[in-house]
Amino acid sequence: MECLGTFLKSRRDRVTPAEIGLPTYGTPRRVPGLRREELAQLAGVSVGYYTRLEQGQAGSVSGQVLDALARVLRLDQVETAHLHNLARQSVRRGLSEPPREEPHPRVMKLLESLGEATPAVVLGRRGDVLAWNRTGHALVAEHLPFEAPRNPPDRPSIPRMFFLDPHTRAMYRNWPALAEIHVAYLRLTAGRYPTDARLAGLIGELLMNSPHFGAMWATGDVSDCTTGTMLLRHPTVGAVSVDYQVWLQPDSPDHRVEIYTPNDRASADALRLLNQQSGRGDEPESTTVRTGPKPSAERTGCACSGYAPHG
Repeated sequence: MECLGTFLKSRRDRVTPAEIGLPTYGTPRRVPGLRREELAQLAGVSVGYYTRLEQGQAGSVSGQVLDALARVLRLDQVETAHLHNLARQSVRRGLSEPPREEPHPRVMKLLESLGEATPAVVLGRRGDVLAWNRTGHALVAEHLPFEAPRNPPDRPSIPRMFFLDPHTRAMYRNWPALAEIHVAYLRLTAGRYPTDARLAGLIGELLMNSPHFGAMWATGDVSDCTTGTMLLRHPTVGAVSVDYQVWLQPDSPDHRVEIYTPNDRASADALRLLNQQSGRGDEPESTTVRTGPKPSAERTGCACSGYAPHG
């Protein structure tokens, strides 16, 4: 998991004095971005205090200080939220095993309402596939068992698939751009849930086994994942271009419904063909959607191929 000091340093390194109007007088600089003393002065804190922040020795940090640092570092809204999350994380200790994730019945009704013509996938906190319809399965992971999301220990994990499965990498024509989004969003999630032992294990596994993930993680970039374009080299229907849109649940931000829509006529035809070849066409979704065990009425808990169990 990332610490506050690491994130601050990575953001400090990317801001040059010229960008914020600081004179350099042509003197050589040993750092790629701002010096600690420059950032501290501009944010209105002492150099000693800021140094302790980067070293993880400052204890709790006020929101005003964090906002001042975010202003100088030119952080966007998502990066600023991540900065605050990391500051809260610095006073927490230890990891814990999170409860098993299951999609809320309301999320499943939303998935059902989409039918089979629109590919859709329900994703959990760590990028596990909690459910999908048949066309969504055929689009992003047709080589996997359709029933895979039903068993929590064996659910497909999108981050693992994306970085550890050669099939997945070969299928995405814009894999580098999508991979960067995956890493940046995983960093945002890690800031939100610093005690999640499964999330920490996932990040550690990817750092150990994927040089590409390690290089992207080292940039310190963080962003939300809401919309974008996927360019696929689909093994069954060929070139496909789709936009994805992420629908969040107000009372369950961990769970996301990812919807895919075609960008051109050829891609629309490809999705129709996948729908037909899924074997169910437009049958009622109650017979085509698969997820884990049905959640109890009291539970309120609320891109993407290759097979990798949740672990």
